[in-house]
Amino acid sequence: MLEPQSTVLFVLLIAIFGVLMWRTLAARRTAFRVLAACVAFVPAMVFGVLGVNKYYGYYQTWGAMLADLTQQGASAAPQVPHVELAAGSRSGTLDGSRAHLELAQRQGYLMRTAVTGQRSGITRVVYVYLPPQYFQPAYRTYRFPVVELIHGEPGVPQDWITVVGVTRTFDRLLADKLAQPAVLVMPDANGGARISLQCLNQAGGPQDLTYLAVDLPVQVARMLRVSRPGPAWAVAGYSEGGYCAANMALRYPHGYGFAGVLSGYFTPLDNQLSGTGRPVSPFGGDDRLRDENTPLDELPAAAVVPRFWLGAGAADGQDVLGAERFWHELRPRQPDAPLTLTPGSGHTMTTWRAQIPSMLTWMTPRLARAAQPPTTARPGKNSIVAASAANRVGD
Repeated sequence: MLEPQSTVLFVLLIAIFGVLMWRTLAARRTAFRVLAACVAFVPAMVFGVLGVNKYYGYYQTWGAMLADLTQQGASAAPQVPHVELAAGSRSGTLDGSRAHLELAQRQGYLMRTAVTGQRSGITRVVYVYLPPQYFQPAYRTYRFPVVELIHGEPGVPQDWITVVGVTRTFDRLLADKLAQPAVLVMPDANGGARISLQCLNQAGGPQDLTYLAVDLPVQVARMLRVSRPGPAWAVAGYSEGGYCAANMALRYPHGYGFAGVLSGYFTPLDNQLSGTGRPVSPFGGDDRLRDENTPLDELPAAAVVPRFWLGAGAADGQDVLGAERFWHELRPRQPDAPLTLTPGSGHTMTTWRAQIPSMLTWMTPRLARAAQPPTTARPGKNSIVAASAANRVGD
């Protein structure tokens, strides 16, 4: 009832503030007046913070707020375990416990790990969600498709879990047979909550595009039982992450078969580096590089183009205009490209939460068709062997 966006909570805060202000005026002693005025500042401040939260649709529950502030992702388990997955290793295990394996077979498994890019030299934290099928005997030889999810700015990868609720939504879609199993990969896209690099190779700086679109897919394919980068990989993002998804897919069309853009933009902005208060051109003034990283200019007739899913909040005219412009440019190549406009919402987490089911329902069956079909295991000894093998991260 009194969740962060509850109307009752807002009314209660106003009432508390009113009582305290009345006490400030009515109290006879100066000390009580000062105390009441100081205490009144607390509900006023909380009201302002929650007002911003409500406008952007960020936190729906206190648990989500606490999880984000303490950097604890929500998962089937109480905490997100850190799993060491050395590149090229085939012997890493998620957990040696039979009970945890059985739980993962029902609910999936969420973990975090650190991935180092061989070409970029960047090391970042990456959250990975493995669906229940990853641990089930029938899928023991299946190389799962992958959806790489890019967060916005400011933001962190666990926002996909704690705020957007992508793992809970995906679990529900899988249970209802509305989506097909895939591995979700959620990297730290910029190296910090107050850094805006737009997933680009900064001239004279971090090579984020290389890390996210080249290094990370290659390393994930080495560490996990997933398809190699290509038709069975997708990239999706919201806000700045939406620009990232569009640009990454078009710059590396042989690495991604699908892309999802939620309230993204299609012309790059200046970057914001850590510790600087001024905008920085990511291209060092090179107009050719800017053109190559402008999705509206990246649709030449002869090039391979991944299939796109586009979405925006109908109440945000700028997002709608950008999505429609890109959609019109895309239609000669993809006549059935979906464009989803969510009524009554704008550039907010509420929009992106609402659009995730539509995107995954559209995207994952197509990814599954591009991946190797699973092998059905026969009951008996083979199932026992397969269940044991499924406890391994690598194959």
